[in-house]
Order: sequence, then C-alpha cells, then structure tokens
Amino acid sequence: MRYADGGGLTAQARARRERVRLQAADLFAQGATDAEVAAEFRISRMSANRWRRTWQAGGRQALMSKGPGGEVCKLSGAQLEDLQNALGKGPATYGWDEDQRWTLARIAELIRERFGVSYTVSGVCYLLHRLGWSWQAPTRRAVERNEEAIAAWRDEDWLEGKAQRRAWTPGSASRTRPVKA
Repeated sequence: MRYADGGGLTAQARARRERVRLQAADLFAQGATDAEVAAEFRISRMSANRWRRTWQAGGRQALMSKGPGGEVCKLSGAQLEDLQNALGKGPATYGWDEDQRWTLARIAELIRERFGVSYTVSGVCYLLHRLGWSWQAPTRRAVERNEEAIAAWRDEDWLEGKAQRRAWTPGSASRTRPVKA
C-alpha cells in the first residue's frame, strides 16, 4: 500500500502478522528451534531468533501488535487539505518570487506561519510523501519563454540553416583504413 493511500500496513495485515508471531510463540513453548519456526512460517532465521528473544523476555504479550507505527500527524485533515491547496497555488503567492520552486524549508515555514505547527525539513518530506507529493527536478526554462515563437522558428528558420545531408556512399568504421572507392 502506498503512503498516499493511507500508508504502512492495514489493520488486517497487522492482525495477520500478529497471528503468525503468536503461533510462533506456541511453537517456541513446545521446544521448536529457530530454524524450525523459520521454515514453518517462511521467515528468516534472524526474525525467528528475534521473536524467540522477545517471547522469552516478555511472553506472548510482547509479541502482540503495538498498532500502526510512525508519529501521529500534527495537522488535522482539514489543515492537510488546506496545505495541499496552498501548495497548488505556488510559492509566488506566498512571497517567494525569486524562483518558482517549493523547497522543504519553504514548506516548513509555510506550515509554521499558517498553522502554528513546527516541522523539521525531514518531517516535511515524510508529510509530503504521505500526501502523495514527490520530488521533482525543475525544468530550466525562463519564465518569459514564448513557446509559439520557438515553434515558428523551428519550422521556418532552423531548417534553412541546416546543411543538406550528403548522399549515401559506402564507408568504413575504421579510422585507419578508409574505404577504397
């Protein structure tokens, strides 16, 4: 599941993994080795060993799921929607006229000013991925670029300046032995 779709494991997937760990605990209680548990549940021996140590330290309760991982989002659903709308308007709307790019630092500043919530740069990166945004390489084009003028130049003037291609003649790939005609 993608983070933009809710992220991480679903409740059903967490419950299924928890059932597997608890079944492994039952096998450990019966005296099964790490290799036997790993083969039974098709997991690595390292995972089986980690489960065994957890089970020995805290019993079956230690192998129970602790719920979804990760930090709880500091913004509400309405604030996240408002943030997406604000990002869609572009950085010039909020005073960054020098270039038309959102940076993580700018977004962190926007969140701090709009919602009074402080995010680190890496926290903004995680937040944007959770919202379905991704890093984009900017195209290096001038704001004043005129696409119609470029297309007209390409169709009319550029072809006149290009030299005609030579007619085909037999040649050689070798630089040391030119072909004899």
